[in-house]
Amino acid sequence: MQKENEIIALQKQGYGYRRIATMLELPINKVRYFCEKNPYNSNNKKCLNCGIAIKNTPHKREKKFCSDKCRMAWWNSHPELVNRKAIYHLICSHCGKPFDAYGKANKKYCSRACYADARRKGGSNNE
Repeated sequence: MQKENEIIALQKQGYGYRRIATMLELPINKVRYFCEKNPYNSNNKKCLNCGIAIKNTPHKREKKFCSDKCRMAWWNSHPELVNRKAIYHLICSHCGKPFDAYGKANKKYCSRACYADARRKGGSNNE
């Protein structure tokens, strides 16, 4: 019983028959027979947000969420897991304060208020 639970756990982690057999010191045929009689179906995944079962299509990217609503809710509640690679450290053209912009290296202003003030100043000087 103990070995069977260990075989199932290793099978869920993605190990093959040979690797499981060597890890548990069992004959490979015994592991293969058990796995064929008790298959672990990796297609039965659950939504990371709500836990509803998701059916994945073979030969396509694995789904992690059941809907866009669940995807957005999960990412909004786990911001520390977002791997942001395109963060730019810039200086505002209007107020001169440093700010960070994600995904836009050519951004000029730190906020909409600075943008509006810069537009007003530019518009009044031209008249």
